Amino acid sequence: MKNEAINLLNLDRAGLESLFLELGEQRFRAAQALKWIYGDFELDFAAFNNFSLSLREKLAATYRLEVPELLSEQISIDGTKKWLLKVDEVNAVETVFIPEKNRGTLCVSSQVGCTLNCTFCATGAQGFNRHLTTAEIVAQVWVAAKHLGHTKNNRVITNVVMMGMGEPLANYSNVLPALNIMRDDLGFGFANRRVTVSTAGLVPKILQLNEDADVSLAISLHSPFDELRNKLVPLNKKYNIKTLLDSCKTFIKDKRKSRITIEYTLIDGVNDQPEHARALCKLLSDLPSKINLIPFNPFPGTLFKQSKPEAIETFKRICMKNGFISTVRKTRGDDIDAACGQLAGEFMDRTRRSTQVNKLQLELV
Repeated sequence: MKNEAINLLNLDRAGLESLFLELGEQRFRAAQALKWIYGDFELDFAAFNNFSLSLREKLAATYRLEVPELLSEQISIDGTKKWLLKVDEVNAVETVFIPEKNRGTLCVSSQVGCTLNCTFCATGAQGFNRHLTTAEIVAQVWVAAKHLGHTKNNRVITNVVMMGMGEPLANYSNVLPALNIMRDDLGFGFANRRVTVSTAGLVPKILQLNEDADVSLAISLHSPFDELRNKLVPLNKKYNIKTLLDSCKTFIKDKRKSRITIEYTLIDGVNDQPEHARALCKLLSDLPSKINLIPFNPFPGTLFKQSKPEAIETFKRICMKNGFISTVRKTRGDDIDAACGQLAGEFMDRTRRSTQVNKLQLELV
């Protein structure tokens, strides 16, 4: 049935080349298809006028080109846009565009929910349903680009960050082809360094990503101490801080002028004291890195509070004094729940992990 047909947005250039070869066509058909789909935003095979009629009919009968339905758009007073995209009958995910003076950043989701249960994140508090397909990941960029009027000559989106709902490296088999399409000249054509994968620390997949894709890496760290990080990021119990940072050193080893971005959410009275800052700087002393400080963004039901401005400034000052590029991420889109850590989407939780969040928070406040 047509509804069960393969969505060609699931295939990167190599996948499309294999498909066309199987159809008895030349390899270059893949490049032509990429141009139609991502350059012209065309989802109707009938419009592919440099394909023969028989090929167009064959594609239409066997395959499909489809993006999720746009359920809603919210626009913040600061210009941030958040889209809710329906990925199936019961699940929807959120994608956020953050416009700034010299850049436009698109925050893309990789899962319907998240399995990691980080205690400061709204997505983790909602639980998990399933992985997104490559098509569903790529379609977020497609929908945003078309909506924003983004083209090769009008690059409204300059950066893509895999920092939306979910842990990207837990969905590696679908994320990798999506990264390829984002960076392909005939896909979205983003420069390698302008595509960032954020991870809570799936060490084997960090090492695999190093082999497979030349992209930027961000680490969701949030504590310099294993005991505290075990509670903030439960994955730390499997891959502790030393193991995680060793994998980062491998990732950065042969990449000139590159740094790992260390993401550090500042939570009042939990991880925002001067001793945390000093320990963080010592921990990162031999890792080329920059520190992105993120004031905690509240979400319904959380017991955590955002750090006080003076605590944030002190933390930043200590980092900078120790030679680190350190920035405080400006809270964007919090009036529409689009700020970092606030994405929740709409989905059915199959894990019941959401019941664990308040218990872990209670241990820390």
